[in-house]
Amino acid sequence: MFKYEMMFIVRPDLEEANIKAVGESMKTLVEGKGANVVEFKEMGQRELAYTIKNYKNGYYFLIVAEANNDEAIKEFDRVALINEDVLRHLVVKVEA
Repeated sequence: MFKYEMMFIVRPDLEEANIKAVGESMKTLVEGKGANVVEFKEMGQRELAYTIKNYKNGYYFLIVAEANNDEAIKEFDRVALINEDVLRHLVVKVEA
């Protein structure tokens, strides 16, 4: 079983309920593809190191998941690229 850390940044101009909904939908997506979510953390709004799509702040989320294959990770990556509410995302495979 492999362990992955997925961090993504959501646009700060959304309403708080919508920001949380985007985070929950990404978590549900990962769980729906067979991965086990070990940790889901809302890290709050933080200042970005540089401007992304004219935003200086973003709302950070972290998902730590375990999976037998990379199907859930590939789907997370695909949806994060398509979703206009997600400014950036990063997937890291954690070495045991």
